[in-house]
Amino acid sequence: MSRSQSHTQQLEALNRRQCLDRLQQVRVGRLVFTEDALPAIQPVNFRLWREDVVIRVAGGAKLAAATDHQVVAFEADELDPDLRSGWSVTVVGTAEPITAVDDLVEVAGTFVEPWVQGRRDHFVRIRTERITGRQIFDDAVPHYRP
Repeated sequence: MSRSQSHTQQLEALNRRQCLDRLQQVRVGRLVFTEDALPAIQPVNFRLWREDVVIRVAGGAKLAAATDHQVVAFEADELDPDLRSGWSVTVVGTAEPITAVDDLVEVAGTFVEPWVQGRRDHFVRIRTERITGRQIFDDAVPHYRP
C-alpha cells in the first residue's frame, strides 16, 4: 500500500495563541517590505516581544520601512519535507522603530549576536495586527494539541 493510500496529511488553522507559541520555537523568519516601490523579502533573525515581532537592523530599506510606518509582512515556519509536516505563521502589521530607552534596554537583552558581521543598532517592531497560521500533520501519527 502506498503512502497516499494508507493515510493523508491534514491541514489545521492555528489560533492566535498557537501562532505565537510556534513563533517562540524558531529564530529566523522572512520580512516582506517595500523597497524602491517594489516588494522585497529578506531572511531576518527575530524575537517575540510583547506579542510583536522584533528584528534588529543596521539601517537601509528595512529601517526606512519602520520609520515610514509601512505595513509589512513577516513569515516564519518549520517544515519537514520528508514527513510532509510542519507549520507556517504569517504576521501582518505596521513596522515602527523602537526608540524609548527603557524599551531598547529590554529588547537588546533578548538578542544574540547577529549572524552577519556589522553593527545593527536599530530595533524594528512589527505590530501583530493580523496573525494567521497553518499546521500540516500526518493523520496516522498521534497529534497532540497544546
